[in-house]
Amino acid sequence: MTLKIPVEIHTLRQIVEWGAEQFDQAGLYFGHGTETALDESAWLVSHVLNVSPDYSGVDVEQRLDESQKQAIAKLLQRRIEEKRPAAYLINEAWFAGHAFYVDERVLIPRSPLAELINEEFQPWIGQHQIENILEIGTGSGCIAIACALAFPEAKKLVATDISDEALAVAAMNRSRYGLEDRLELIQSDLFSSLATQQYDIIISNPPYVDAQDMADLPDEFRHEPELGLTAGQDGLDLVVPMLAQASDYLKPGGIIVIEVGNSWEALEQRFPEVPFTWLEFEYGGEGVFLLTAEVLSEFRNSFISES
Repeated sequence: MTLKIPVEIHTLRQIVEWGAEQFDQAGLYFGHGTETALDESAWLVSHVLNVSPDYSGVDVEQRLDESQKQAIAKLLQRRIEEKRPAAYLINEAWFAGHAFYVDERVLIPRSPLAELINEEFQPWIGQHQIENILEIGTGSGCIAIACALAFPEAKKLVATDISDEALAVAAMNRSRYGLEDRLELIQSDLFSSLATQQYDIIISNPPYVDAQDMADLPDEFRHEPELGLTAGQDGLDLVVPMLAQASDYLKPGGIIVIEVGNSWEALEQRFPEVPFTWLEFEYGGEGVFLLTAEVLSEFRNSFISES
């Protein structure tokens, strides 16, 4: 297949709309940073033209030359043929208003946790001074880095991942934002490699896709590392052990926030006695819960018995 841009298409707006039509006809899946064919087309076109992805200050009626058209057609064709998410094609994703390098060693950032971070975890931490934050399963480092930027007064942030390859990507993004002195990256299976220390906030977007959802994933997800997605039959293979250990690492008055996606029902069924606080998001997303240090400690034995 060779995409050929019709001769009557000349402007940026026209080529974005034409690209969206090609994506719709190809039956692509969206959900790795965009939700529609039009948004995906606009994102890729903006990359080729080196303009802002939100097109602020851009004349969408500007005419494109032939070299620009051909570069756009080539990138759109790759998106269709390879079923590769746009973020991997251009090695860039956005999270909490910040750009991050990504490739197939890490998941593409798309968590509703961005909204919570941008709101500085309010109202859940009140006026509490945040000194340190721990992220479990950092991947590209986007969550830990966004937290560091949201809480410049936090002196120490720690981010772990079991994958050395993921940590290499996280290190690239850490350098991009000049956070080498504040953000420590540690290879660890959950808490196993961490020194004894307590944190104000523990945050995690761990693997939580259950066996059925893994079998049903669209082709685009097959480009992402399976290690970052799959979590056993009910999607809780990592979440439950994390909850069983987390009490030792959370300060009194602290909070733990974990995203479990569609596995939230399985979690509720496993622990009907635990008063999970399920967070709501203005811009969409679900399956994120919050527990205070006190609640986490109260039900620690329940988590240990299930882990």
